[in-house]
Amino acid sequence: MAEKISRKIPNIMATQHPDNAGVPFFKQDNDPFVSAYNEIDEAFNNFSELDADEYMWDWEGKHADAAVIDRLYSEDYEYFKDNPLGSDKFLTFRFPNIWEEKGYSLMQAMTTILSAEDFAKDLGFSQRPLFEAILPMTKSAAQLEKMADKYSALARFKSEEFTDGYKNDPLIQMIPLFEGFQSQLNASDILDDYLKMHQEHLHERPEYLRVFLAGSDSALSNGFMNSIIGNKVALTKLAEFSDREQIPVFPIAGTGSTIFRGGLSPKRITRYLEEFPGLKTATIQSAFRYDYPLAEVKKAINDLRTGLQKSQAADISDEDKQILVNVAEKSANYYHHTIDQLIKDLQPVFDAFPKRRDRRQHVGILAYSRQVDGYKMPRAITFTGSLYSVGLPPEFIGFGRALVSLNAKELGVFVKHYPNLKKDFTELAGWINFDALKTLSENNPGWKEAIEDIDDLRAILQFQTDHSTEQQEEHGRLASDLVKVSDPDTKTMIIEKQARLRKFLG
Repeated sequence: MAEKISRKIPNIMATQHPDNAGVPFFKQDNDPFVSAYNEIDEAFNNFSELDADEYMWDWEGKHADAAVIDRLYSEDYEYFKDNPLGSDKFLTFRFPNIWEEKGYSLMQAMTTILSAEDFAKDLGFSQRPLFEAILPMTKSAAQLEKMADKYSALARFKSEEFTDGYKNDPLIQMIPLFEGFQSQLNASDILDDYLKMHQEHLHERPEYLRVFLAGSDSALSNGFMNSIIGNKVALTKLAEFSDREQIPVFPIAGTGSTIFRGGLSPKRITRYLEEFPGLKTATIQSAFRYDYPLAEVKKAINDLRTGLQKSQAADISDEDKQILVNVAEKSANYYHHTIDQLIKDLQPVFDAFPKRRDRRQHVGILAYSRQVDGYKMPRAITFTGSLYSVGLPPEFIGFGRALVSLNAKELGVFVKHYPNLKKDFTELAGWINFDALKTLSENNPGWKEAIEDIDDLRAILQFQTDHSTEQQEEHGRLASDLVKVSDPDTKTMIIEKQARLRKFLG
């Protein structure tokens, strides 16, 4: 449907996902770590140097600077006078999900939004700098409504008790983040409920909806084949919902540089637009921004923005949707059977994985982690990078056996809707290291299942598994070393070297 609304929709969202191998261009030292304090400078440089439309300020499972608006407007007032937050550039909070983690930072995030409104008004800005927030792991419309109600109650309390003569806007626009396969498939049902609640509470429908689809955590939970199918079907279903309800819907995808996590890097703009039709906002994560030459990154951002503005959702028939869902569920079964066996072997690699941000640790009352089949899992970047580092790109796990199991019709539908299938796995094959996998498989049959996945894909797609570049050869040698050493510091050093060769941490 026509997408005419009263605000600019950002196409390029920079995020704080810690997947960079190299040093950010704005840092003066040689340290790739970005502290919570550095993130203010990062936000400004992503706006001013990279021309990102939006920057996600993350309160979920990490430390965040509550003085973000004070510092941005105080330190870079002239820039934001010409490029005001809330109308030209956007800073969007990701709230903690109080149903999934301790919500200590939720009130702080909400009061930051309210005080930012006051500060901007005092500086003469007409637009609220912050007015929407992302809810991770959204499971229902009731959760979205509950968060909006909490914000409204806090805004009214502040206006009555702490603001002399000025009342804060009590409304906040919630952006649901759908992370799991089923929640993505059911997104339109949740949105339908949300529209009804919005109408009942505010006596009007929202002007538009922004909807966030995860790429990383869905792949971590159910494997790459399941994740990419979930994203594709969800994008089509959101477009159908938009047409049916006559309300503009602007999908966002949370995707990283690795193909496992979505495959958005400066080298793959065309591929990305082909695989995610109908997308309107893409997340450029840290590896995209900091592991390639600055000029290449800027050109990629321009090309990506142009492509997103033109992008239209794919038409997937109901029959094809059902076939794809069946394929996705089949692949998830293979993935789970294998990954459950690998976790114990991977734990020392997870523990040695280098850090790039101030994140909460998975200990004590602030413990924050995903679970798969009852196992506490690391975050998706650590998981992905660890498997690459031992010579097994995680895209292969479960994918090969699932592909072999498909009948002719299923295979035809899947290949039709995944146009870059052969190209992706031909590229991924260069990061396999069979020597490392052989070492790991001596005491764990799960690694043999992963090798079977590789062999099945190689037989079907006819790609070579030789290392085609010097970087891949060196990466393979390091993988062979990594699976044999026990010293954690040595493991960390090897992983760091491999990440620079790959141009992403995880």
